[in-house]
Amino acid sequence: MENKIKTLFTRLGFLGLLIGYTQCASTQKLENKLPLEIGDVYYQHWVAGVKGGGSGYNLFIPIQSNPKSIVLDSLYFKGQQVKLELKRTSVFVGRFISEANQKQDIIMSRDPLEEYGNSVPEPSKKTAFKLNDTECVVSYKKGDKTLYYKISNITKKTSTKYPSTSLNQ
Repeated sequence: MENKIKTLFTRLGFLGLLIGYTQCASTQKLENKLPLEIGDVYYQHWVAGVKGGGSGYNLFIPIQSNPKSIVLDSLYFKGQQVKLELKRTSVFVGRFISEANQKQDIIMSRDPLEEYGNSVPEPSKKTAFKLNDTECVVSYKKGDKTLYYKISNITKKTSTKYPSTSLNQ
């Protein structure tokens, strides 16, 4: 009996170590310095002026110098991940779409064949980083390596509302 308990504890200990090492391997290491200069990072909510026009927020990363060997790739913010896009030549933007004010193209019916064209909602990409509301993580490529850098002190700017207007005016 004592031998079985010893074997059980040995296996549980080994399992605990194995789980601990796997968790460490999946954690991304944050770099201490970003190899390019950035300005004040901020985000701004936006809402379309028409029903179903969408809403969300955009996070802006102005860059002041950009070595050609560095490419900003993705952004991790408020528990979500999006690809960064270059706007003009000096600002990267991460566009987050919220579920509020989205167009609803869902057909609900007792007949399952009528619901055939409904799209399946995409699950949001969750991040491995624990961040507060004023922090984000940027992934960037340097050569063939993907590296991560945490940006703090992100400010929130006044929301942008896009009113519905007639094009004939």
